[in-house]
Amino acid sequence: MSDYSVAAFYQFADYPEYRQAQDILYDVCHKNQLIGTILLAPEGVNGTVAGSREGVENLLAHLRADARFAGMTAKWSQTDEVPFLRMKIRLKKEIVTLGDQGVQPHVATGQHVDPQRWNDLLDDPDVVLIDTRNHYEVDVGTFPNAIDPRTDSFRDFPAYVQENLADAKDKKIAMFCTGGIRCEKASAYMLEHGFENVYQLQGGILEYLEQVPAARSKWRGECFVFDRRVTVDQELHKGSYSQCHACRRPLTAADTKSSDYEKGVSCPHCINETDAQRRRSFRERQKQVELARRHGKQHIGPASMD
Repeated sequence: MSDYSVAAFYQFADYPEYRQAQDILYDVCHKNQLIGTILLAPEGVNGTVAGSREGVENLLAHLRADARFAGMTAKWSQTDEVPFLRMKIRLKKEIVTLGDQGVQPHVATGQHVDPQRWNDLLDDPDVVLIDTRNHYEVDVGTFPNAIDPRTDSFRDFPAYVQENLADAKDKKIAMFCTGGIRCEKASAYMLEHGFENVYQLQGGILEYLEQVPAARSKWRGECFVFDRRVTVDQELHKGSYSQCHACRRPLTAADTKSSDYEKGVSCPHCINETDAQRRRSFRERQKQVELARRHGKQHIGPASMD
């Protein structure tokens, strides 16, 4: 396939029979020649898949046939590079891991703000704007004046709220993330903890970039995505970043010229996070990647995206 349609989607719902759906979805994805990742959990479904437009639409139609997912929307983009190596459907405790399974986004979340109206919220001086993504995502791009909690994982978000926003429960809190799913969980958490005026960007950054023309866009930088494109730009085309295959952080051109960068083994961000034994393991894996490439094959390993 020379051109892939990529769709990111999610839906929170009471979904106790999620385990039974795994094999059925594998069959649907196989028949439609799809690649990507789908997460299934008691709280719903979350996925990003790629293939022909018709094939992806067939999968979405299958999911929407369940009344609980009938209103599920998708964020679309295109790429001429293979965005995933294979199809994975995983069973999880949460479709986005906050670490608090008592949070119920399918019951109540913050007020959704349409991308066309999001700029008005950004211009409101009384709004506390929070980027709910991890720090390495924020470093690639964000909205002006957004607070970066500097989290390493979404699990860190509750602690950030408790430690930094205890005095802001009566203020307007506006949040955004890549596709909207983390904000659904974050806003539900905040409502349960006494915050009264919580807003979230509907469809996340991806829908904002899709709907808001570049001339009106307040987005600055690129947007990190969880596939082999690494980032997308204002037009949702593949961005300028590559990725460290050891720590998964996005890399600039300058990062790849650093003496700490070794393809598949280390980068300036993780050079001090792994020991010599771990780097030897990464180095051996990279050899297998290069060997597979020379033979015209793709190396599919649990720790590699190359």
